[in-house]
Amino acid sequence: MTDVRITHIGGPTTLIEIEGWRLLTDPTFDPPGRRYTFGWGSASTKMSGPTVAVADLPPIDAVLLTHDQHADNLDDAGRALLPAVGTVITTAVGARRLGAVGLTPWSVHSLRKPGLPTLEITATPCRHGPPFSRRITGDVVGFALRWEGQEHGILWISGDTVLYDGLRQVGDRFDVGTVLLHLGAVQFGITGPLRYTMSGPDGVELCRQLRPRTVLPVHYEGWSHFTQGRDTIEQAFAAAPADVSTSLSWLPTGTSVTVPV
Repeated sequence: MTDVRITHIGGPTTLIEIEGWRLLTDPTFDPPGRRYTFGWGSASTKMSGPTVAVADLPPIDAVLLTHDQHADNLDDAGRALLPAVGTVITTAVGARRLGAVGLTPWSVHSLRKPGLPTLEITATPCRHGPPFSRRITGDVVGFALRWEGQEHGILWISGDTVLYDGLRQVGDRFDVGTVLLHLGAVQFGITGPLRYTMSGPDGVELCRQLRPRTVLPVHYEGWSHFTQGRDTIEQAFAAAPADVSTSLSWLPTGTSVTVPV
């Protein structure tokens, strides 16, 4: 069994430390108060800033970037730190823009370093909105992390996605132990009730199918386009059917938490 240290910096941004490896997910380090446009008339205001400054980060081995086209997953300060990182892993189209390692769903990239366990990183499917929205919202991937010594299953980063068949395939391919679950039920006024990330009930339904041991919600706070926060997510999991035995845990921002994987 491996003890993984996870620090929730804010939004989707986490520092994941695995037996000497340091991984950063979706770096967002801009201060709050700015309004960002996402295209096609959509926009959002950043309401809270990061709890760890870029200058206070340890050396980062790799950035796992679910997508580069939206500022709530990669903002200006996050983009500025990428050249100092050894490896940036993202979507195939994003990799062409950034000069990074590009993955499509189910493709694999392995991180190797003397004295450390090999990390096998598999891209998992995402759909960042309703059917046929990919041409507007762009490509997104999640990441499944495997290494020798895992006892409870993979560590999975869902990425920004709605609940759809692509996510269900993750459970067909992997035993999911711990998931960093992107929630928040993102909506924009211009598209009315359409959602671009999972809601609390969506998260419950996904966990009913995948049966992860631990669920760690991220990407549900700090921006005006989120419509469901912690209270709503907690209510959904509290009302979950008896066959959903997942442990819902909250990562305090700015503080490292140890999770057995």
